[in-house]
Amino acid sequence: MVEHPRTESEWENSFALKMFLFQFVNLNSSTFYIAFFLGRFAGRPGKYNKLFNRWRLEECHPSGCLIDLCLQMGVIMFFKQIWNNFMELGYPLLQNWWSRRKIKIGGGGGQNIENKDQLPQWDKDWNLQPMNAHGLVDEYLEMVLQFGFTTIFVAAFPLAPLLALLNNIIEIRLDAYKFVTQWRRPMPARATDIGIWHGILEGIGVLAVITNAFVIAITSDYIPRFVYAFKYGPCMDKGRHHDDECLQGYMNSSLSVFDMGELKNSSQPRYCRYRDYRAPPWSSVPYEFTLQFWHVLAARLAFIIVFEHLVFGIKSFIAYLIPDMPKDLCDRMRREKYLMQEMMYEAELEHLQKERKKNGRRYHHEWP
Repeated sequence: MVEHPRTESEWENSFALKMFLFQFVNLNSSTFYIAFFLGRFAGRPGKYNKLFNRWRLEECHPSGCLIDLCLQMGVIMFFKQIWNNFMELGYPLLQNWWSRRKIKIGGGGGQNIENKDQLPQWDKDWNLQPMNAHGLVDEYLEMVLQFGFTTIFVAAFPLAPLLALLNNIIEIRLDAYKFVTQWRRPMPARATDIGIWHGILEGIGVLAVITNAFVIAITSDYIPRFVYAFKYGPCMDKGRHHDDECLQGYMNSSLSVFDMGELKNSSQPRYCRYRDYRAPPWSSVPYEFTLQFWHVLAARLAFIIVFEHLVFGIKSFIAYLIPDMPKDLCDRMRREKYLMQEMMYEAELEHLQKERKKNGRRYHHEWP
């Protein structure tokens, strides 16, 4: 289906949305994979799932997938932002250097100018790089993607907002230097608001709440520890569940047993342990999910529902308390609209009175 936007603003909104979706999927696919898919479908000892019946699916570190997600986010937030800042400033610097070099060797209009100070100012400005044809789309896109990295997986990498703040402090100075010394002066254009970016930011905010709820409930060990302390730990009947002693035996409870004798040509010890909630091999239903697994699963789903509704409720309450437009501004806008209508009324009334005078009719001061 070919798009036919009616106005330039519609085309810009469509282009910005497509660019954001492409960049968002490209940059966040690895983090979503680590957070929610890595190691979830690997199987168990003796019955591993294999790709094309040959390669085993990769699994998380024995300590869990949260540390892998934290490292991935750290690499993205630190090294990617350094590379973006380097390219954002280095590319126009290199282009301007090449343009000045061509002018010096006689490539600019056939004149061999040895000293760039001999050029008039307007010529120096013309030799700078033009602004991107899409205006501020790239600048908006960079900030919105950074907002996504900062909020979507903040539960796994709490240092992300600090790194974003430091990057933005540097970004302000780099953009100022770029706009003043490396780019031509951009053409001004009016805009009533930030366009489709407002909707994109709202969508990222909603996605961030849902994603962090899943990270806390599924990726981290918070819910399994909570269930063990309340239901299976040594403190389940003591009325207190937040002491360290209430988690004694948690590691042993989170590990299942596998009989190495079931493997062919196995010279390993009799039993090994792996992370899962499955029945032992001597059980009547070996390697089936235990009751603790279903308790943890139910607690995870309940936490996701409660967390999402609580956060969205607080957000809606704060949005209700803080209106988008202050009351005094609304009053001034309504008064301005009223005065505009009064002026239009008076002008129309004066016009009608003149018309009646011209036609010799009687007229009144009220609206005819």
